[in-house]
Amino acid sequence: MKLAVRPKEEPEVNLTSLIDVVLLLLVFFMVSTSFVKQSQISIRLPEAESMPVVDDAREQIDIMITEQGEYLINGQRLANNRPETIRNALQKVSNGDHTLPLTISADANARHQFVVTAMDVAGRLGFVKISIATVNDSAEQ
Repeated sequence: MKLAVRPKEEPEVNLTSLIDVVLLLLVFFMVSTSFVKQSQISIRLPEAESMPVVDDAREQIDIMITEQGEYLINGQRLANNRPETIRNALQKVSNGDHTLPLTISADANARHQFVVTAMDVAGRLGFVKISIATVNDSAEQ
């Protein structure tokens, strides 16, 4: 008995059912996913209710920053706005006493970097009582 040899057929993969399942999963995930709106960040800053009471009558250091980025320490204008110059002036004014309170007053239109530079220099010198002066807006009250 002689059996006939059949030609081998290439297996065929039917992708129709696979595509249907993938589309159903895609629709399921699109419907069940909640989209979070992260493009807007709402920041609410604290407000001062009353003026702080200063019970310490000793000397303090005032750093004023102009709109152009010029620094004045206790009313004395610095030659430039380099951190080294600010550090030397703070050391001279404080006489090594880093427990003195330090107040930073900056113009409303001054760049934020100028304030950060002053705070960084004072922090590196060891000042821990650093405050930023603000103005209460009487129209809001």
